[in-house]
Amino acid sequence: MGARRRLRLMVPWGSVALFLLLLPAAEPICPEPCDCQQHQHLLCTNRGLRSVPKAAEPQDVLTYSLGGNFIANISAFDFHRLAGLQRLDLQYNRIRSLHPKAFEHLGRLEELYLGNNLLPALVPGTLSALVKLRILYVNANEIGRLSAASFSGLSSLVKLRLDGNELGSLGDSTFSGLPNLLYLHLESNRIRWLSRGAFTGLARLRFLDLSGNQQSSLRHPELFGPLHSLHTLLLASNSLQHLAGGLFRHLPTLAKLSLSNNQLAHLAPDAFAGLGSLKELRLEGNQLSHLPATLLEPLSSLETLDLSRNVLTALHPTTFGRLGHLRELSLRDNALVTLPGELFASSPALYRLELEGNTWSCDCRLRGLKHWLGAWHSQGRLLTVFVQCHLPPTLAGKYLDYLQDNQLLPPPDGSPCLKGASPSTSPPPAVEGLGTNSSKAMGLLHEPPRVPPPSASTARLLAAPEGEMAAPQGMAEAPSPTPLPARPKASGPVPPSVAWPRRGGRPRSVPSSSMPPLVSDPCDFNKLFLCNLSVEAVGSSSVTVRWAVRPHRSPRLLGPARFRLLFDRFGAAVKFQRFVYLPERGEPAATLQELRPDTPYLVCVEGVLGGRVCPVAPRDHCAGLVTLPEGSAAAAGGPRGPDQQLLTLVLLAVNALLLFAALAAWASRLLRKKVLGRRRRKAAPVHVRQLYSTRRPLRSMGTGVSADFSGFQSHRPPRGAACVLSEADLIEFPCERFMDSGSTRHGDDHLLQRFAD
Repeated sequence: MGARRRLRLMVPWGSVALFLLLLPAAEPICPEPCDCQQHQHLLCTNRGLRSVPKAAEPQDVLTYSLGGNFIANISAFDFHRLAGLQRLDLQYNRIRSLHPKAFEHLGRLEELYLGNNLLPALVPGTLSALVKLRILYVNANEIGRLSAASFSGLSSLVKLRLDGNELGSLGDSTFSGLPNLLYLHLESNRIRWLSRGAFTGLARLRFLDLSGNQQSSLRHPELFGPLHSLHTLLLASNSLQHLAGGLFRHLPTLAKLSLSNNQLAHLAPDAFAGLGSLKELRLEGNQLSHLPATLLEPLSSLETLDLSRNVLTALHPTTFGRLGHLRELSLRDNALVTLPGELFASSPALYRLELEGNTWSCDCRLRGLKHWLGAWHSQGRLLTVFVQCHLPPTLAGKYLDYLQDNQLLPPPDGSPCLKGASPSTSPPPAVEGLGTNSSKAMGLLHEPPRVPPPSASTARLLAAPEGEMAAPQGMAEAPSPTPLPARPKASGPVPPSVAWPRRGGRPRSVPSSSMPPLVSDPCDFNKLFLCNLSVEAVGSSSVTVRWAVRPHRSPRLLGPARFRLLFDRFGAAVKFQRFVYLPERGEPAATLQELRPDTPYLVCVEGVLGGRVCPVAPRDHCAGLVTLPEGSAAAAGGPRGPDQQLLTLVLLAVNALLLFAALAAWASRLLRKKVLGRRRRKAAPVHVRQLYSTRRPLRSMGTGVSADFSGFQSHRPPRGAACVLSEADLIEFPCERFMDSGSTRHGDDHLLQRFAD
């Protein structure tokens, strides 16, 4: 009976033990130095490993990270059990050899990272089993040669990195086994020679980086012929000295081309033929001294052009004639001396222009450029352009937009001025306090004989009737007016402030001197008529600006004036300027919206006369403000809060009164203590020590009147007379009226010792 019970008890415990033994084997066991995440990701990065560790149950592992170790060799059995592996990271090791069958069982692998190792070559067939591989990094190794067999079987590959190796050449059909490749990195190698069929089979390639190699010339247009889908081509930092004409004609979808930091000194007129979709062209850091007039004509979609750090000395007026979408142009750090004024007239989208770093000669040849810059600046269509003069010595260091037209004299070498920029016999004098503006050549209409006559642009914009245009007055050497050329053909609109006369126009007579002067220049208008700028109703995102206009008495205005407001985040590192144009005959006030809370702003008001503004106006009519923090009462449209300065003064006064009251209370309390102390000492001094002292014996009356003193005995001999006990006796003890009770208790000895001095 007992044996049966024991048998029944053993069966269930045996099953439980068997289950506990089998349970851990159902889960993958991580190698000792590694970590596991969700039993599918083995993390062995930076563990000091010298060989690939083995996982106990690797069938469910998806990613295996072994980067940053000291692994030197990959054997045929390191990954043979990882059949489900999808991502393998072996970067930053010391791998010198890969067994040809190392990846034989990784048919599901999609990403393989072998970068930053010491691989000297890719043995043909090593990667052929990776039929699903999409990303392959073999960058920063020591691979010196490739063949078509190196990538056989990788038909699913999308991205291949071979940068930072020792490649010296690429033969025919090197990448022919990669029909789905989209991104190919070959930068930072030593490639000097490219076969004509090097990129055969890459019809879907979108990105190709060949920068940082040793190419000296590209002469075969068939080289890039197979790359019909190429979007980005980088050829920077090579040693390119020659580009064949039509080299890129088979790249209809190319959007970005970089040829920067090469040694190009000459470009064929058809070097960029076929690049109708190109949006960005970088040619900085070369040795270009000139550009063919038709070089950029095929680039009708170009938006960004960088020609900086070359040796350009001049540009043809039609160089950018077909670039109607050009937005950014850099000509900095060249050898430019002058530029024609109509050079950028056909680029209406241009908003960033870099011209600094050139040796500009500020003479009459730059007047057209100065007028164009002023017109574009006045309309808020162009960021600040810096043109600093180097010649003549009298203007060295000054900026072109701060000069008047009469300061731009003919060049000393006798070079002719550009058309429409010849000096007149009576150059307009500089008006003090008006700052820099290009409108001095385009518009002061004054009547007195000592003031210059009106210019052509002013006559066209403000005074001339329809179909009639005033010709500009001649400048220093011209005895008679010289007509400007007809408006050039351009794809973009020419701003109204550029003084292009209509054909068949004839000079308009100057008004008689009996009439008051006619002000048509916006700089004069700002100086003579604007006043009393103020800001009101400041909120967190809005502010109201008001100003006043003096009565139009003398001088007089021609037609109504408009206004515009400029507001700028004060002190911001990034240039931020916004303009608000107000309608004619409107109230001299405006409300600026969408401001940032708790931000300082600079607000300026300017006049607009005949569609023109003062290009570089002195900011005389400006006001600063700081918007309120977000959520304030003013921002919510509530009542305006109290004056902050007054509130601060009131708080300071209240604090001073409270402090004075506290000091007075403390002083009065201290004084009261001193006075009361003196009174008590004079009236009834109390000595606590004397009250309980045993030097003056306390004698009980023996009659039982006071039991408080019955425990204290005198050491003096008893007297026969007794004193009457009074209240004063308890304090002063004036006489020895206490007598011994005649009997001493034996238990009072310790009391005497306790209170003895």
